[in-house]
Amino acid sequence: QVQLAESGGGSVQAGDSLRLTCVASGRTSNSAPMGWFRQAPGKEREFLAAIWSVSRTIYADSVKDRFIISRDNAKNTVYLQMNSLKPEDTAVYYCAAELGIWRPSSPSAYRYWGQGTQVTISS
Repeated sequence: QVQLAESGGGSVQAGDSLRLTCVASGRTSNSAPMGWFRQAPGKEREFLAAIWSVSRTIYADSVKDRFIISRDNAKNTVYLQMNSLKPEDTAVYYCAAELGIWRPSSPSAYRYWGQGTQVTISS
């Protein structure tokens, strides 16, 4: 079992930055893929970024110029640095761990999820 706990969400103005944190505990692996997703009301869960091995990353086209995923293996923590935030970034943000199949951008491929952290961007 893997437990994930996100933090760092909040309410900010458009153009501001936030850094989300996801701390993993339990049966964790420093090289295992971890991903960040978000879900806005009435919308499907959306892939944002994933990281695996030392620093292999992939991003959704919609955020690749603004968001940065990173990890601190000593702390079993994955971060999502979000810059130049827009009102359309408003959503609940989730981290996910342990791929059942190698599809790091697919929500259904992950076995474990955090409880989510709310991000609200006002114009």
